[in-house]
Amino acid sequence: LLFLSETGGKDRRSGLILTIPLCLEQTSMDELSVTLDYLLSIPSEKCKARGFTVIVDGRKSQWNVVKTVVLMLQNVVPAEVSLVCVVKPDEFWDKKVTHFCFWKEKDRLGFEVILVSANKLTRYIEPCQLTEDFGGTLTYDHMDWLNKRLVFEKFTKESTSLLDELALINNGSDKGTQQERERSIDLNFLPSVDPETVLQTGHELLSELQQRRFNGSDGGVSWSPMDDELLAQPQVMKLLDSLREQYTRYQEVCRQRSKRTQLEEIQQKVMQVVNWLEGPGSEQLRTQWGIGDSIRASQALQQKHEEIESQHSEWFAVYVELNQQIAALLNAGDEEDLVELKALQQQLSDVCYRQASQLEFRQNLLQAALEFHSVAQDLSQQLDGLLGMLCVDVAPADGASIQQTLKLLEEKLKSVDLGLQGLREKGQSLLDQISNQASWAYGKDVTIENKENVDHIQGVMEDMQLRKQRCEDMVDVRRLKMLQMVQLFKCEEDAAQAVEWLSELLDALLKTHIRLGDDAQETKVLLEKHRKFVDVAQSTYDYGRQLLQATVVLCQSLRCTSRSSGDTLPRLNRVWKQFTVTSEERVHRLETAVAFHSTAEKILQECPEQPEAFNEMDQFDEIEAVGKSLLDRLTVPVVYPDGSEQYFGSPSDMASAAEHIREKMKLVSMKKQQLRQPEATTPES
Repeated sequence: LLFLSETGGKDRRSGLILTIPLCLEQTSMDELSVTLDYLLSIPSEKCKARGFTVIVDGRKSQWNVVKTVVLMLQNVVPAEVSLVCVVKPDEFWDKKVTHFCFWKEKDRLGFEVILVSANKLTRYIEPCQLTEDFGGTLTYDHMDWLNKRLVFEKFTKESTSLLDELALINNGSDKGTQQERERSIDLNFLPSVDPETVLQTGHELLSELQQRRFNGSDGGVSWSPMDDELLAQPQVMKLLDSLREQYTRYQEVCRQRSKRTQLEEIQQKVMQVVNWLEGPGSEQLRTQWGIGDSIRASQALQQKHEEIESQHSEWFAVYVELNQQIAALLNAGDEEDLVELKALQQQLSDVCYRQASQLEFRQNLLQAALEFHSVAQDLSQQLDGLLGMLCVDVAPADGASIQQTLKLLEEKLKSVDLGLQGLREKGQSLLDQISNQASWAYGKDVTIENKENVDHIQGVMEDMQLRKQRCEDMVDVRRLKMLQMVQLFKCEEDAAQAVEWLSELLDALLKTHIRLGDDAQETKVLLEKHRKFVDVAQSTYDYGRQLLQATVVLCQSLRCTSRSSGDTLPRLNRVWKQFTVTSEERVHRLETAVAFHSTAEKILQECPEQPEAFNEMDQFDEIEAVGKSLLDRLTVPVVYPDGSEQYFGSPSDMASAAEHIREKMKLVSMKKQQLRQPEATTPES
């Protein structure tokens, strides 16, 4: 029964030819009946009206089977069958045929039955309408026809079922209310088969049917097809058209559903973002209002704020994604959703920007607070360092170190001034930010919390101002003290310098002031220079005394013990006494030298014609006594009050001065002898 088929051939009345090949095996009449019913259901009513020619191939079967099949045709297709050709084996049924003549049963059967050999079948049917099995030329591949028929049946079944499903889905989307439409789409949203696959199968089937060939692998041999109704091309085309129409509507329904689903998902996500930002997000910011009272506290608040920002960043990322999706839907241009989408976008943007502004404000506030506390800490450390310097007693070694310390102190005070100015600027900036913090920023009244922050900032600035003022007062006192110490060291240095100068004057007096002059005039000049020299020494001594008196006053003011009273003053007095003794000795020698030179010059300048001037010879004795006394003083050292001795000049210098005096004494002695010789010659005469 596998080969029971409609070959596509036609009889002379243009009726379809139905071939029933029988075999030696047992034939099931029930299966044969079902198969005939199926084959007869394929042609259209128009084709059926032209009748069928049935070829019963009994060459491989028994007569009783053939007879049964012919009789069965009476019950299955009596109206459609016009002729039954029973192909008999050669000389095999002759005796049995006599017992049952089909032509006598034509009226009862309803169709004509002809027993014919295969080679004589062409008498009733054209060879071109017969297959090769019956000596014809009609090309027919039963397996290919069967495969295509199965494809057609499958396509018909799937497409019909799919059309029903798509119609149900599409009709459900056209219901009145939105809720009914959504409920209908939810229940029948996915078809049982893929529409694309069914459409592709239908197009492939239609393409093969339109090519009018069964098997292209046989060299492309054409075959004479049945009517279009038999080949089912119109049915396939009709199904494809219906499928395309319903599938197009279905795609639109899916698109609307997808759009609605996407819109609902966006709306749900938008509400999630909005609810979190206005709920837990805002609550997090409400609990964070302080600015901290130190760097560590501000850093801890910043770290907490960064955690809050991190949580907000996740929702802001969702906001960016949602905004892009909404923008894409807006660009799609569906007018019915534009208002809703824009409202969602505006709501989402307002909430996100407001929350981002609050986060940024909080971050800037904490950063300003951290900078304020950093400046305050630096200023506090500077004040501590300055106070530490002021609390340490000053014990410098000299005036230069005091000047350096004073300069460092001034630099630190200036740095403190700059630090306090910076603190005020940072504090004022922070106060301005706090004052600009409106009550809507965190959704609550922040006046009380702001007052605590303002009081803290103002308290820090006032405390730093008071500390700075105390340090300034202490710096003023320390500056005065250090200036007095500088003056004290200066006085001590100048007093020591005065001692050095006086020592140098003493040394110059002893080493260079040794000449006694060659005559009275020169000696008087030396004496006058010596007095001026002594005046310089006296001024130096007085200057040193004044400096030392000033050191005493400064020491009393500074409440300290000066080194001058135990060192410089005794040195000054000692050197001055030595200079005084030496000066007096120098004056005595010069005065003696003036007397000696004056008397000697007077004697030597007297004329011999005036003997009355020399009546008294005691003048010669006096000048000799003065000369000897002067020579003696040149050999005697200067004895100081402490018992030490010091000579004027070197021994050679003294020897030179003594030699000059002796020469002048010789001249005076020679003058004396000249005056005596006339006296001795006068009595003799």
